[in-house]
Amino acid sequence: MHEMSMMSSLFDIILQKADEYDARKINLIKIKVGALAGVVPELLESAFEIFSKNTIAEGATFEIEEVPFQVRCKNCGETKIEKKDFIWICPTCMSSDLEIKSGDDLIVERMEVEVDEETDSSV
Repeated sequence: MHEMSMMSSLFDIILQKADEYDARKINLIKIKVGALAGVVPELLESAFEIFSKNTIAEGATFEIEEVPFQVRCKNCGETKIEKKDFIWICPTCMSSDLEIKSGDDLIVERMEVEVDEETDSSV
């Protein structure tokens, strides 16, 4: 299961960042997942439940924002093409000579943690 290995890496990052802030509890984790990341959100949520058990992240809200991918037309140079489908046609010049610019990433967008009062709680 691809999502389990992704969550393993993601969870290492989450716990490392929480440790940097001496967090007692993680309340929220929000991630952005590109449409080309090859992730099934429901499976990633299940993986989060498994990895968070008996950790400071247990019970945390886990939000996933799916992000369309962006391509650039090599023919006319149009760069603001957001795709939610896999129809490889530039809407400006109708060329199919496109290159992927973004949308295959997985990013921790935000974490909210509980810390001692003298520490900032938003990461």
